[in-house]
Amino acid sequence: MTQNTPPFPLSPLFPRPLDHLLDVTHRVLSAAQLRARGVSAGQTSAQCLPGGPWQHLLPGVYLLHPGPPSGQERLHGALLYAGRPPASSRRTVPEPVDAGFGEAMVTGQAALALHGFAAAPDLGALHRVDVLVPRTRRLRSTRFVEVVRANAALPAPVRLAGVPVAPVERALADAVAGLGETADVSRLLTEAVRAGHSEPAALVRELSAARLLGRPAVVGAVEALLAAGRAVAEERLYAMVREHGLPEPLWNVDLRLPGGPELGGVDAYWPDLAVAVELDTRAPRSGAPEEGRRDGNPDAGRVEDPQGSAYAARRDRLERLGVTVLHLTPRKLREAMDQQATVVRTALMAANDREPAAYLVVLPR
Repeated sequence: MTQNTPPFPLSPLFPRPLDHLLDVTHRVLSAAQLRARGVSAGQTSAQCLPGGPWQHLLPGVYLLHPGPPSGQERLHGALLYAGRPPASSRRTVPEPVDAGFGEAMVTGQAALALHGFAAAPDLGALHRVDVLVPRTRRLRSTRFVEVVRANAALPAPVRLAGVPVAPVERALADAVAGLGETADVSRLLTEAVRAGHSEPAALVRELSAARLLGRPAVVGAVEALLAAGRAVAEERLYAMVREHGLPEPLWNVDLRLPGGPELGGVDAYWPDLAVAVELDTRAPRSGAPEEGRRDGNPDAGRVEDPQGSAYAARRDRLERLGVTVLHLTPRKLREAMDQQATVVRTALMAANDREPAAYLVVLPR
């Protein structure tokens, strides 16, 4: 042994140094990820001693620096904690190191912050992070992590800021479940519609599936949500007419036969061409909320209700009198405005090929 040779080989803490890794995925690691990097349980414990460079953030999850965790680090740690395989499977199958999050996804207020909601608190200001997991997971909430179990199949997550996040509708339902003030609930639901994150029908369906519609804080908020949804849909209808060069209709009018009964109101009407547009901004019925989700069509599975029957009866009366009634939904206007403008333009152009409509009295609504 020469003078410059140490009496025993020095083994680095990491086979691959982590000093250069600055992003959050390398500031927060699970025990399995540390083991994969050559760090034993004893070495991890030594690094987490008082005054040491690391800290124990959550069960099985470590923060590789001293001081308080950032909002992103808490988020990442919560997903690592909730996404680890159950202990029974870890005994028989090696824990996947790279998957990390498993089926877990961020939901609630933290998810809304990632979706860009102005009404949601900043990640760093949140006292807890809600994480959605399969209903079969036996996992306890701990420290700043609130475990939320799905009642049915998990929704498909979206990827935001590098982490899996619950869709807006599910995140809102989970956030609303923890709120007690109508103003707070209304602020979130209204922003979801006005900012184009979702449609009222989809939100009400999710709230119904979560059995939240009967809560006092939700009842008034849903009324405000539907009002906001109609206002947004009307704005889109106005924009469609003007941006696509359609003739200006009469807006929001009631129709009736001369000296006869009222036929009901429509949102737009071209009297010379006998073409009307109706916006369907009804909230879905609470029955069968899942059918629409199963086939990917949120308008499917709607249970017929008296308001829906009134819509159909009004349309039938007008069409018997020679009026073409176009039925548009807020979702169609949001996702396919060009297509809807083509539908309206085609109906207007075809008016001269139809039998003349009955003369109707038009009144402001």
